[in-house]
Amino acid sequence: MHRAAMEQPTMSPRAEHGKRFVETVHGVRYQVKDVARSVEFYTRQLGFELEHQQLPAFASVALGDVAILLSGPGASGSRPLPDGQTQEPGGWNRVVLKVSDLPACVAALKEERLRFRNEIETGPGGRQIQLEDPDGNPIELFEPAR
Repeated sequence: MHRAAMEQPTMSPRAEHGKRFVETVHGVRYQVKDVARSVEFYTRQLGFELEHQQLPAFASVALGDVAILLSGPGASGSRPLPDGQTQEPGGWNRVVLKVSDLPACVAALKEERLRFRNEIETGPGGRQIQLEDPDGNPIELFEPAR
């Protein structure tokens, strides 16, 4: 085994700070125009299993450990951002990280002067907010409803 593979990477204090909140990858969110049509595509054409749906706004399909969260125009994960930008298919796909205590996580990241696209949104499945990476790519922080 290579020495590099045996060495455990050390986390910076910032990384350890974020690790307190991020539990796992929850899924990848896709903005879609028609949730039912998308469920049909992913299940019939690609072999995904339907996990949950609240038509016409939302559905979750999975293949193995990977979930795709299909957000239609009426879903909380599709709402316009405060600056008026609309989330549309093809440009708003993002990794979704499941977190604990979303408000505390957001507060800690704001202390680090990280940039958010919106404020916390609440829907039937939980709460979410969009964080931007250094290049402006969205990362959704999601806390499931209890």
